[in-house]
Amino acid sequence: MHAALHQPDRYPLTSKYDAAWLLSLDMGPNPLWLLEDLATDLTLRSGMRVLDLGSGRGATSVFLAREFGVEVVAADLWVDPALAAATFAQAGLSDRIEAVRAEAHALPFAAGSFDVIVSIDAYEYFGTADSYLAYVTRFLKPGGQLAIATPAMRREVRAMGEIPAHIKACVGWEAIAWHTPEWWRFQWNITELVSVTAARMQEHGWADWLRWARALNPAGDDSTIAMLEADRGELLSFALVTANK
Repeated sequence: MHAALHQPDRYPLTSKYDAAWLLSLDMGPNPLWLLEDLATDLTLRSGMRVLDLGSGRGATSVFLAREFGVEVVAADLWVDPALAAATFAQAGLSDRIEAVRAEAHALPFAAGSFDVIVSIDAYEYFGTADSYLAYVTRFLKPGGQLAIATPAMRREVRAMGEIPAHIKACVGWEAIAWHTPEWWRFQWNITELVSVTAARMQEHGWADWLRWARALNPAGDDSTIAMLEADRGELLSFALVTANK
Protein backbone atom coordinates (compact mmCIF):
# COMPACT_ATOMS: atom_id res chain seq x y z
CA MET A 1 0.00 0.00 0.00
CA HIS A 2 2.97 2.32 0.48
CA ALA A 3 3.34 2.55 -3.30
CA ALA A 4 -0.10 4.17 -3.42
CA LEU A 5 1.33 7.14 -1.55
CA HIS A 6 3.78 7.92 -4.34
CA GLN A 7 2.17 10.60 -6.55
CA PRO A 8 4.98 12.44 -8.35
CA ASP A 9 2.71 14.09 -10.91
CA ARG A 10 0.47 15.69 -8.30
CA TYR A 11 2.93 16.00 -5.39
CA PRO A 12 6.49 15.98 -6.74
CA LEU A 13 8.10 17.32 -3.56
CA THR A 14 6.35 14.89 -1.20
CA SER A 15 7.15 11.98 -3.50
CA LYS A 16 10.82 12.35 -2.58
CA TYR A 17 10.01 11.28 0.99
CA ASP A 18 9.88 7.69 2.22
CA ALA A 19 6.24 6.65 2.63
CA ALA A 20 7.01 4.38 5.59
CA TRP A 21 8.66 7.34 7.35
CA LEU A 22 5.61 9.50 6.74
CA LEU A 23 3.22 6.85 8.01
CA SER A 24 5.35 6.31 11.12
CA LEU A 25 4.83 9.98 12.01
CA ASP A 26 1.07 9.89 11.41
CA MET A 27 -1.13 12.14 13.53
CA GLY A 28 -3.57 13.14 10.79
CA PRO A 29 -4.25 12.49 7.12
CA ASN A 30 -1.63 13.09 4.41
CA PRO A 31 0.03 16.18 5.96
CA LEU A 32 2.70 16.67 3.29
CA TRP A 33 0.24 16.47 0.41
CA LEU A 34 -1.81 19.13 2.17
CA LEU A 35 1.22 21.29 2.86
CA GLU A 36 2.62 20.98 -0.65
CA ASP A 37 -0.72 22.07 -2.10
CA LEU A 38 -1.18 24.86 0.46
CA ALA A 39 2.31 26.19 -0.21
CA THR A 40 1.32 27.09 -3.78
CA ASP A 41 -0.74 29.92 -2.24
CA LEU A 42 2.14 31.14 -0.06
CA THR A 43 5.37 33.04 -0.54
CA LEU A 44 8.10 31.09 1.26
CA ARG A 45 11.69 32.29 1.03
CA SER A 46 14.93 31.05 2.53
CA GLY A 47 15.57 32.53 5.94
CA MET A 48 11.94 33.24 6.81
CA ARG A 49 10.85 32.32 10.34
CA VAL A 50 7.86 29.97 10.28
CA LEU A 51 5.68 28.70 13.11
CA ASP A 52 4.37 25.20 12.42
CA LEU A 53 1.39 25.27 14.78
CA GLY A 54 0.19 21.83 15.77
CA SER A 55 3.27 20.27 14.21
CA GLY A 56 2.64 16.75 15.49
CA ARG A 57 5.58 14.42 15.17
CA GLY A 58 7.39 16.75 12.82
CA ALA A 59 6.94 15.70 9.19
CA THR A 60 5.58 19.09 8.15
CA SER A 61 8.40 20.94 9.90
CA VAL A 62 11.00 18.81 8.12
CA PHE A 63 9.27 19.53 4.80
CA LEU A 64 9.17 23.29 5.39
CA ALA A 65 12.83 23.51 6.39
CA ARG A 66 14.13 21.21 3.67
CA GLU A 67 12.04 22.34 0.71
CA PHE A 68 11.92 26.08 1.36
CA GLY A 69 15.01 26.80 3.46
CA VAL A 70 12.99 28.46 6.22
CA GLU A 71 13.69 28.48 9.95
CA VAL A 72 10.92 26.55 11.73
CA VAL A 73 9.54 26.54 15.25
CA ALA A 74 7.60 23.27 15.61
CA ALA A 75 4.96 23.81 18.30
CA ASP A 76 2.70 21.04 19.58
CA LEU A 77 0.94 20.28 22.85
CA TRP A 78 0.79 16.50 22.66
CA VAL A 79 4.21 15.50 21.32
CA ASP A 80 7.27 15.46 23.58
CA PRO A 81 9.69 18.06 22.15
CA ALA A 82 12.55 15.60 22.70
CA LEU A 83 10.89 13.09 20.38
CA ALA A 84 10.26 15.73 17.74
CA ALA A 85 13.83 16.97 18.10
CA ALA A 86 15.08 13.43 17.44
CA THR A 87 13.14 13.40 14.17
CA PHE A 88 14.70 16.70 13.19
CA ALA A 89 18.19 15.50 14.11
CA GLN A 90 17.71 12.34 12.04
CA ALA A 91 16.76 14.54 9.11
CA GLY A 92 19.91 16.64 9.62
CA LEU A 93 17.86 19.75 10.37
CA SER A 94 18.49 20.40 14.06
CA ASP A 95 20.02 23.76 13.21
CA ARG A 96 16.88 24.90 11.36
CA ILE A 97 14.00 23.49 13.44
CA GLU A 98 13.26 24.13 17.11
CA ALA A 99 10.77 21.87 18.90
CA VAL A 100 8.54 23.54 21.50
CA ARG A 101 5.69 22.26 23.66
CA ALA A 102 2.93 24.85 23.43
CA GLU A 103 -0.82 25.17 23.86
CA ALA A 104 -2.40 27.10 21.00
CA HIS A 105 -4.06 29.63 23.33
CA ALA A 106 -0.93 30.28 25.38
CA LEU A 107 1.87 30.55 22.84
CA PRO A 108 5.27 31.35 24.39
CA PHE A 109 6.42 33.80 21.72
CA ALA A 110 6.88 37.54 21.43
CA ALA A 111 4.56 39.59 19.25
CA GLY A 112 5.71 39.80 15.65
CA SER A 113 7.95 36.74 15.91
CA PHE A 114 7.08 35.06 12.62
CA ASP A 115 6.89 35.74 8.90
CA VAL A 116 4.49 32.83 8.40
CA ILE A 117 2.24 30.70 10.59
CA VAL A 118 1.21 27.36 9.11
CA SER A 119 -1.19 24.83 10.61
CA ILE A 120 -1.85 21.43 9.00
CA ASP A 121 -4.59 19.11 10.28
CA ALA A 122 -4.78 21.03 13.55
CA TYR A 123 -6.48 24.43 13.32
CA GLU A 124 -9.96 22.93 13.58
CA TYR A 125 -9.20 21.93 17.18
CA PHE A 126 -8.41 25.41 18.44
CA GLY A 127 -8.98 28.07 15.78
CA THR A 128 -12.73 28.28 15.12
CA ALA A 129 -13.60 30.64 17.98
CA ASP A 130 -14.39 34.18 16.83
CA SER A 131 -11.59 35.63 18.95
CA TYR A 132 -8.78 33.27 17.94
CA LEU A 133 -7.69 35.05 14.75
CA ALA A 134 -6.96 38.22 16.73
CA TYR A 135 -4.85 36.18 19.14
CA VAL A 136 -2.79 34.18 16.67
CA THR A 137 -2.08 37.03 14.26
CA ARG A 138 -0.37 39.03 17.01
CA PHE A 139 2.58 36.66 16.52
CA LEU A 140 2.89 37.60 12.83
CA LYS A 141 5.01 40.44 11.54
CA PRO A 142 3.17 43.15 9.57
CA GLY A 143 2.45 41.64 6.18
CA GLY A 144 2.97 38.14 7.57
CA GLN A 145 1.10 35.13 6.22
CA LEU A 146 -1.32 32.74 7.92
CA ALA A 147 -2.11 29.42 6.24
CA ILE A 148 -4.21 26.45 7.28
CA ALA A 149 -5.24 23.09 5.88
CA THR A 150 -8.24 21.74 7.76
CA PRO A 151 -10.95 19.10 7.22
CA ALA A 152 -13.94 20.61 5.47
CA MET A 153 -17.42 19.84 4.22
CA ARG A 154 -19.04 21.21 1.10
CA ARG A 155 -22.07 22.31 3.14
CA GLU A 156 -22.18 23.80 6.62
CA VAL A 157 -23.58 21.63 9.41
CA ARG A 158 -25.83 24.57 10.34
CA ALA A 159 -27.27 24.61 6.81
CA MET A 160 -27.85 20.85 6.83
CA GLY A 161 -29.35 20.94 10.31
CA GLU A 162 -27.41 17.87 11.40
CA ILE A 163 -24.09 16.09 11.19
CA PRO A 164 -24.53 13.44 8.48
CA ALA A 165 -24.74 9.98 9.99
CA HIS A 166 -21.67 8.54 8.27
CA ILE A 167 -19.53 11.44 9.55
CA LYS A 168 -21.07 11.47 13.02
CA ALA A 169 -20.33 7.75 13.39
CA CYS A 170 -16.63 8.47 12.97
CA VAL A 171 -15.95 11.81 14.66
CA GLY A 172 -19.15 12.71 16.49
CA TRP A 173 -19.71 16.37 17.34
CA GLU A 174 -16.18 17.36 16.23
CA ALA A 175 -17.47 17.69 12.67
CA ILE A 176 -19.11 21.01 13.60
CA ALA A 177 -15.60 22.49 13.16
CA TRP A 178 -15.28 21.19 9.58
CA HIS A 179 -16.23 24.38 7.80
CA THR A 180 -16.45 25.28 4.14
CA PRO A 181 -13.78 27.48 2.52
CA GLU A 182 -16.44 30.18 2.15
CA TRP A 183 -17.03 30.12 5.92
CA TRP A 184 -13.33 30.62 6.56
CA ARG A 185 -13.09 33.43 4.01
CA PHE A 186 -15.91 35.36 5.65
CA GLN A 187 -14.77 34.58 9.21
CA TRP A 188 -11.32 35.99 8.57
CA ASN A 189 -12.09 38.85 6.19
CA ILE A 190 -14.87 40.34 8.33
CA THR A 191 -12.37 41.05 11.12
CA GLU A 192 -10.19 43.22 8.83
CA LEU A 193 -7.24 41.76 10.74
CA VAL A 194 -6.15 39.90 7.61
CA SER A 195 -6.89 39.82 3.92
CA VAL A 196 -7.70 36.34 2.64
CA THR A 197 -5.61 35.52 -0.43
CA ALA A 198 -7.07 32.07 -1.11
CA ALA A 199 -9.83 29.91 0.35
CA ARG A 200 -10.45 26.79 -1.67
CA MET A 201 -11.62 23.22 -1.34
CA GLN A 202 -8.77 20.88 -2.14
CA GLU A 203 -9.58 19.32 -5.49
CA HIS A 204 -8.40 15.81 -4.61
CA GLY A 205 -8.88 16.07 -0.86
CA TRP A 206 -11.37 13.27 -0.37
CA ALA A 207 -9.46 10.81 -2.57
CA ASP A 208 -6.14 11.65 -0.92
CA TRP A 209 -7.65 11.23 2.53
CA LEU A 210 -9.02 7.80 1.62
CA ARG A 211 -5.73 6.76 0.02
CA TRP A 212 -3.87 7.71 3.21
CA ALA A 213 -6.37 5.92 5.48
CA ARG A 214 -6.11 2.73 3.44
CA ALA A 215 -2.31 2.87 3.56
CA LEU A 216 -2.45 3.16 7.35
CA ASN A 217 -4.90 0.27 7.64
CA PRO A 218 -4.65 -2.12 4.69
CA ALA A 219 -7.19 -4.45 6.32
CA GLY A 220 -9.78 -1.73 5.84
CA ASP A 221 -11.44 -2.23 9.25
CA ASP A 222 -11.25 1.43 10.19
CA SER A 223 -13.93 4.02 11.01
CA THR A 224 -12.24 6.69 8.90
CA ILE A 225 -12.22 4.43 5.84
CA ALA A 226 -15.89 3.61 6.42
CA MET A 227 -16.75 7.31 6.69
CA LEU A 228 -14.89 8.24 3.51
CA GLU A 229 -16.23 5.32 1.48
CA ALA A 230 -19.77 6.19 2.54
CA ASP A 231 -19.20 9.85 1.67
CA ARG A 232 -17.98 9.13 -1.89
CA GLY A 233 -16.52 12.64 -2.04
CA GLU A 234 -19.93 14.31 -1.85
CA LEU A 235 -19.19 16.31 1.31
CA LEU A 236 -15.70 15.69 2.62
CA SER A 237 -12.42 17.27 1.59
CA PHE A 238 -9.99 19.84 3.02
CA ALA A 239 -10.15 23.61 3.08
CA LEU A 240 -6.90 25.37 2.16
CA VAL A 241 -6.96 28.94 3.43
CA THR A 242 -4.25 31.62 3.29
CA ALA A 243 -4.23 35.25 4.33
CA ASN A 244 -1.92 38.24 4.80
CA LYS A 245 -1.85 40.33 7.95
